[in-house]
Amino acid sequence: MTGHDVNGAATAPGAATTPAPAAAPEEAATSAERRKVALATAIGNFVEWFDSGAYAVMSATIAGLFFPQYDKTAALLATWAVFAGGFVARPIGAVFFGRYGDRIGRNRMLALSVLCMSGSTLLIGLMPSYATLGIVAPVLLFLLRAVQGFSTGGEYTGASAFIMEYAPEGRRARYASVVALTVGLAAVAGSLTGLLITWSLEDEALRSWGWRIPFLLAGPLGLIGLYLRGRIEDTPVFRAMERREAVRDAPIRDAWRVCRRQVLTLFGYSITNAVGYYLMSSYLIAYMSEEIGYTKAQSMLTGCVAMLAYSAACPLMAAASDRFGRRPMLLTACGGFAVATLPAFWLIGTSLAGALVGTSVLAVLVAVIGTSNVPAMVEMFPGQLRASGSALGCTAAYVLFGGTAPFVATGLVTLAGTPLAPGFYLMALAVVSALVVLFSFRETAGLPLARTTVRDG
Repeated sequence: MTGHDVNGAATAPGAATTPAPAAAPEEAATSAERRKVALATAIGNFVEWFDSGAYAVMSATIAGLFFPQYDKTAALLATWAVFAGGFVARPIGAVFFGRYGDRIGRNRMLALSVLCMSGSTLLIGLMPSYATLGIVAPVLLFLLRAVQGFSTGGEYTGASAFIMEYAPEGRRARYASVVALTVGLAAVAGSLTGLLITWSLEDEALRSWGWRIPFLLAGPLGLIGLYLRGRIEDTPVFRAMERREAVRDAPIRDAWRVCRRQVLTLFGYSITNAVGYYLMSSYLIAYMSEEIGYTKAQSMLTGCVAMLAYSAACPLMAAASDRFGRRPMLLTACGGFAVATLPAFWLIGTSLAGALVGTSVLAVLVAVIGTSNVPAMVEMFPGQLRASGSALGCTAAYVLFGGTAPFVATGLVTLAGTPLAPGFYLMALAVVSALVVLFSFRETAGLPLARTTVRDG
């Protein structure tokens, strides 16, 4: 097996698994430092993803406030189009934050990303509706969603690299599961906030000011995340690269030139993770109320239970990933989606109890793939190109497939005339991802994070 260094030169067989000079022993993180890093990562990532949960929970209300109501389905589609619009800026954010993280440092990148996210989310909560601003309202909503997407373009992959470069050997997935876990907890918090507001307020009060509450909470949460991230040193891996003067001037270009196969492989199996997550966390709330006929409260309750199931499964699935490896877990998840998605969607339409079971099944499968996706995408790339390479592959999957998942699912239901249509879509993508893992992905769990070469499969 051969590898390439970051200049593209071939290395001898076995070189890809040989660590480059790593950080000095005194650079090893202590348990106290790791706990501090885990807390800062968790809170910062929570803030980043709370906005998506808030937007999903309030999607039906936002549709009525920011778009003309000539056609109910058209307004909901427009709402999901703006949701997808938040992903348009993700590639720009991925390039910016990936380059920033590989050149300047992981912690500085994450501090800037949480500042952008909390500020734009706060402004959404302060924005006048269509009745006041007319067409300017949905345009501003789209622009603020774009700022959120710009921020998220570097957050998920940057936070993953940050916490894993502090993690002890053999426990990388468990540490990285903090990223996936806090995504779930943020969605639960957003859903519970929306549920409480919906139950507590009359419709007029909800449409007047109640819907703003989840977005306004982003301000103080963002300041907390910024404070915590600003008090942490950069990772031992990045500090070692700085001492060795191994930091790259053009990491985005080098990542695509040297790690193209890894970027494309990451994209290929991340599409199922992206669509599965956004169907479960964002689409199903509107799907249950608009397509199946559940009340908004029942839909939000189901969403909360699903995300709790996801959050509870994350540490367990991460431990399994550390024990069995990334490849077996990715294949298990893809196989599970291919077999269980359609029955899960069928259950959602039978009764509230069936909906709770069906969405929880999807949630556990998302946890299986997510807790191996995160460590694998960090381990696939050498230290100098890690933030850039992982941001390119993962972000492309979330932009092209994750951000469009609610829009595509809503359109498929209308075109196919069956509420099961989104299930067929997710199943097809799972088959594609399984083939990518089978024929292109090589196990990454044993690769040293301080290496300067990338292994070709």
